[in-house]
Amino acid sequence: MPQKKVSTPLTDQIVEDLKIGDRVLLSGIIYTARDAAHIRLVECIEKGGKFPFEPKGQIIYYVGPTPPRPGQVIGSAGPTTAYRMSKYAPKLIALGIKGFIGKGAVAEETMQAMKKYKAVYFLAVGGAGVYISQSIKKSEIICYEDLGTEAVRKFEVADMPLIVAQDCWGGNLFVEGRKKYSQLENS
Repeated sequence: MPQKKVSTPLTDQIVEDLKIGDRVLLSGIIYTARDAAHIRLVECIEKGGKFPFEPKGQIIYYVGPTPPRPGQVIGSAGPTTAYRMSKYAPKLIALGIKGFIGKGAVAEETMQAMKKYKAVYFLAVGGAGVYISQSIKKSEIICYEDLGTEAVRKFEVADMPLIVAQDCWGGNLFVEGRKKYSQLENS
């Protein structure tokens, strides 16, 4: 299966073209955020504060990277579980975020927001943090430095390998994959 080259920021047209199972090489700017940062980002929205970056068309990577060794941009940068961010994701999607990267499935309320606002969820392979970090060309903390590993970072990535796990059409690789496996098992 050929890989699709995708660049940020994402548009509705790009998101609509992505279907579950698509293999993607992502390039451009993405932002990082985990649990503690998501709490602060949503509080910022709810209090009418200035969001720390322009959210329109952006992607959030659920990652808490390790510190870099000398000569590295970043240390290991493997994904964390997406489901934990599901209570925050719909508000971020409504604000203009177009994509998320993590491991595992997202919750139904996130899927509904993805369909309504045209967003996509990418799967990064868990356990491949060192491999993924090779796609990260630049890294800078943009806010919440006090959160350490969970600070919001701006990454510049080149050909980051991902798989579309849940699309804006309601496609869900976790559901469809199980169906295909069950069909094979029963044949």
